[in-house]
Amino acid sequence: MTQNKPSSRRKLVVGNWKMYGNLAWNKTLLESLVEGLRDYRNADYAVCVPTPYLFQAQAVLAGSNIAWGGQNMHQFEGGAFTGSVAPHMLVDFGCSYVIIGHSERRELCYESDPVVAAKFEVAVKVGIKPIFCLGETREEYEAGITEEVVARQLDAVLSRVGPDGLAEGVLAYEPVWAIGTGRGASPAQAQAVHAFIRERIAEQDFEVASHIKILHGGSVRVANAAQLLSMPDIDGALVGNASLVADQFIAICRAAN
Repeated sequence: MTQNKPSSRRKLVVGNWKMYGNLAWNKTLLESLVEGLRDYRNADYAVCVPTPYLFQAQAVLAGSNIAWGGQNMHQFEGGAFTGSVAPHMLVDFGCSYVIIGHSERRELCYESDPVVAAKFEVAVKVGIKPIFCLGETREEYEAGITEEVVARQLDAVLSRVGPDGLAEGVLAYEPVWAIGTGRGASPAQAQAVHAFIRERIAEQDFEVASHIKILHGGSVRVANAAQLLSMPDIDGALVGNASLVADQFIAICRAAN
């Protein structure tokens, strides 16, 4: 159902800091982003920072045009889960977003499709917009089963929350083989998968499919951002390494703006 982007699909650029940062470095980066993005009002921007630094992100970004969020949370609202972050804790720090289902969590922490779906549901329940990551590994890509993998991941959430619930989140297609490699999917490759995702949602609800944001991730950088963001079904970017360098992240946001 590829179509011209409706006005309601305002672009969104999200920085994923992963496990990087310290107080002094964070302060410099956040203040640079506030200044650098101050006049860009035609798109939305956010940074998802390590949990210990949410207080700092809130303090520096409050009142700016940059939102902030967490990188993960538990699927239960509370309990004896040492080392985990409850959804309401993110709410306490004013988080607008939380990344769920990132390939690093799926692969390294063994988070299954049902667990990711449960996290999506509880994020919506507490009022945080989940950024739901989905994508295939290098082996799956080379085996030609990208659509099968992405459909399975998407269907796990759809079966849990339905299309109306899905509409409360943001999707982020990240080909796992491209993350951090500098060898991202071409704009045409990325567009094809984004269109497939949107069409699969449309099978259940055309309006939700038309309006939901689908970001692209996996080696999004200054050199390819404008081309990727020009694709009709790509509504923004989930940015890893480039989000750690103020000038690079600002340039990607400028392309979205």
